[in-house]
Amino acid sequence: MSNSQTADIGLGQTILRRAAISPNQSAITFEGSTQTFAELGDRVRRMATVLRAGGISAGDRVGYIGLNHPVFLEMLYACGCLGAVFVPLNFRLTGPEVRFIANDAGISAMVADDMLRPLIDEERDNLECTRYITAEANADNWESLESLMAAAAPIEASEKVDADDVAFIMYTSGTTGLPKGAMLTHGNIFWNSINVCFGEDGVSGTTLTCAPLFHIGGLNVTTLMSLSKGVEVVLLRSFDAGQVLSLIEKHKVTTMFGAPTMFLMMVQDESFAITDLSSIATLTCGGAPVPVPLIKTYGERGINFCQGYGLTETNAIGAIISGSFYLARPNSTGRPTPPVTSVRIVDEAGSELPAGGIGEVCIKGPTVMHGYWNQPEATAQVIKDGWFHTGDIGMLDELGFLILLDRAKDIVIRGGENIGCAEVEYAIAEHPSVSEVSVYGIPDTRLGEVPCATVMLKKEATLNETEMRAFLRNRLAAFKVPARFYFQHDQLPRIATGKIAKKELRKQTIALLELA
Repeated sequence: MSNSQTADIGLGQTILRRAAISPNQSAITFEGSTQTFAELGDRVRRMATVLRAGGISAGDRVGYIGLNHPVFLEMLYACGCLGAVFVPLNFRLTGPEVRFIANDAGISAMVADDMLRPLIDEERDNLECTRYITAEANADNWESLESLMAAAAPIEASEKVDADDVAFIMYTSGTTGLPKGAMLTHGNIFWNSINVCFGEDGVSGTTLTCAPLFHIGGLNVTTLMSLSKGVEVVLLRSFDAGQVLSLIEKHKVTTMFGAPTMFLMMVQDESFAITDLSSIATLTCGGAPVPVPLIKTYGERGINFCQGYGLTETNAIGAIISGSFYLARPNSTGRPTPPVTSVRIVDEAGSELPAGGIGEVCIKGPTVMHGYWNQPEATAQVIKDGWFHTGDIGMLDELGFLILLDRAKDIVIRGGENIGCAEVEYAIAEHPSVSEVSVYGIPDTRLGEVPCATVMLKKEATLNETEMRAFLRNRLAAFKVPARFYFQHDQLPRIATGKIAKKELRKQTIALLELA
């Protein structure tokens, strides 16, 4: 449904309105250069003209692949101004993985930075894109974004969008093999910003963005909300602990989002002890729980943690916990953030359970995705009566705090990055020496957990870890490749239903590692 207010919360209109309200306020600082909101708004409007002149209109998909860069955000807003759909791609993916997502989404125009252009060039013959734009330096067979923008006049007005119009499609690891594109709407983004404000007591000062923008946490937890509020965003191409600490001190950063491993690496950096961190009000974490010792280490510097729980499909935030609550309840991921988000626990029949009951975590609210791109059946499996079924197992205690206990979905979360075990299994199973394989997560002190694979080889076949890694090099992104491989000729253990007993394999592997 639409109403007279829907145009006001459109992503493109939001940033142009902020440019009018705070024209001289710093918007994005990147590699020593700062643009004001007026300058940001002007670039967004001219970028929209460039896209429109190239045939992009409402509903068309525009892809972006590259490290964090102002062009990422400018392009996202420019698409919003046209009613087009922005599709960010994980820059860690291999060529075949990028090819699948680009063609599945039906991307018309692909924008790439200097580092990722070679990857796209290798796949051009396999892509359905009709336009290739370089975000930085000029390159053969690529249109120069900056040259196009220099000759473009700013659009006079944004296209009207509905709250339920899709703003971007973010691909998430599939539990059945192939990634699925979560369709996130303009309304989703608006209400997520409200959600973050409720959960974190608002964000002010300066935000540091060093988590990848293609990830829902890096984009939606603080970055978009900060810009909509007129808060400066200090943008880093990629995470580097020493650089992050230096930028915090230099720009008096008040908040940032990251995965636990990022905050651990900051503590381990030699400059941590001498860096002035007094400006930090809150560090927001997602992807995995922050260990209590790490919370206390930052607490000694007067810094609070804010832990969020959510998924790509819920626009990042489903529940949130911070400050003293976090130390008092370190096993909890927090409480839902009403009035925006509701959380309930259901049994296998879908009936709601009382406090203390263990079942599947379900989330409802205006932040829940529109559905999976071109996958109505997959959408219907996870969204029922408006409730998104997360696949996570948990409980709500008597005070409404959410406690996660297990995952029903076959997912490994490596340093905040979701890895679908089925996708990795399919890639390994393509090797001619493999009979069957099981991929599962094992604990890791730095990354939280990492994937591990137990591989059953065909009779008389031989295969070692080096050979398997070489086989997977062009099939899987490096972060998806198992940290350990175990090869055997014996059948893999099974449960009564005939499925591979992953829990038993995981238990056996952990025992082996403890003995090593």
